[in-house]
Amino acid sequence: MNNLKLYNTAKRKVLLFKPIDIENVRIYACGPTVYDFIHIGNARPLVIFDILVRLLRKIYPSVTYVRNITDIDDKINKRAFDEGISISQLTNETIKNFHNDCDALGNLKPDFEPKATEHINEMIEMIKTLIDTGFAYLSSSHILFSIDRYKDYGSLSGRSLKEMISGSRVDVQDYKKNPGDFILWKPSSNNQPGWESPWGRGRPGWHIECSAMSKKYLGEHFDIHAGGLDLIFPHHENEIAQSCCANNTDVMANYWIHNGYVTSNGEKMSKSLGNFVSINDLLIDFAGETIRYALMQAHYRAPLNFSKKSLIEAKKSLARLYRATEGYEVDGEIDKEIIDNVNEDLNTPKALARAHYLADQSNKGSRECAQLLKNSSKILGFLSHSSDEWFKNRNNSKSLNSTDLKITEEEINSLILERYNAKNSKNFKKADEIRENLLKFNIILEDQPGKTIWRKI
Repeated sequence: MNNLKLYNTAKRKVLLFKPIDIENVRIYACGPTVYDFIHIGNARPLVIFDILVRLLRKIYPSVTYVRNITDIDDKINKRAFDEGISISQLTNETIKNFHNDCDALGNLKPDFEPKATEHINEMIEMIKTLIDTGFAYLSSSHILFSIDRYKDYGSLSGRSLKEMISGSRVDVQDYKKNPGDFILWKPSSNNQPGWESPWGRGRPGWHIECSAMSKKYLGEHFDIHAGGLDLIFPHHENEIAQSCCANNTDVMANYWIHNGYVTSNGEKMSKSLGNFVSINDLLIDFAGETIRYALMQAHYRAPLNFSKKSLIEAKKSLARLYRATEGYEVDGEIDKEIIDNVNEDLNTPKALARAHYLADQSNKGSRECAQLLKNSSKILGFLSHSSDEWFKNRNNSKSLNSTDLKITEEEINSLILERYNAKNSKNFKKADEIRENLLKFNIILEDQPGKTIWRKI
């Protein structure tokens, strides 16, 4: 039975999720604009919507998950020019870095990851339709959507146009009939990327790509559209307008899901403010799974104040869960309470609290609770390693680093073997010296029946 409830921004309340087609749930999430490393704020929707997809796949037989890549943007053009490299070189390298960060965070790959540059024809066809039906117009070599023609404009945000424009970065130009009209197509100079169109050489505006790509992979009307709170206006508001007008539909997506901001010292984290920390930098000192855990500690719709201290605490919490599931593999049903918590509008803080309760019971000797905790990792996306692997490599580094000293895994295993031979020869002094030597590298040994395991402090 489906008990999934989600906060729907369009309705401004939590609703029971009802799919259009129970055999195939369709979800679209806005992806990155690829000109720089993603930061911790960008990572939050990646993790939260990954949990949503995992949950949907637990409930329904099929889920189609689409997450786009914006590889046409003036910020991309400027970065490539500033660095003296081609646009394709910049975007290809940035996409590669993005995928590496997603893998480190433990995110599932989307079923489709369309790039804007590969869907220009679909965008042109949609713009043609909007012009032919009177919803778009040509002015000063630009094609613009006329928001006055769409009576429901502003329904997603629930605010007037004046309120929306005053609170957002809207490009007000004299060639617009209404200051809120937005660009569907704009001309390109010789040193800008461009494609041939009925209106001359140019490139698409930002919003049209998601309307064209979601239609291609999910249809004119699908279940869930997801993104950050900052996308409600203008991006998602504009998507709805152009999609409904081009497709002659009343609804684009049934549920609009938005995550809250990540803040740093109480201020929204963003690249434009320069107060962001990239995932790439954080992975030097923390495993991706630790970052994932930290992003789950606040409810996804609430602000999340980021700090290095929160990552240190997340690392300790994960270590506790790994110890409680040592020796267990995923095998069987997920804990009902964890499922219930995630079903309640993705309440990850409650799910984590339940996970630690199971860890408590495991530490008291409950094998059932240890197994339930390990099984539940499928939904939450952590505990994906064996405990042995986690404690050896939880910093994601090829060698394990202390403050000043480095030692490789091969060297550690060699010393463990040497210690084993020393103990068999009753040379306990040497065995103790090896143990003490490894402590200098923050490596502790645990003797277990038939084997010795090591962990990094």
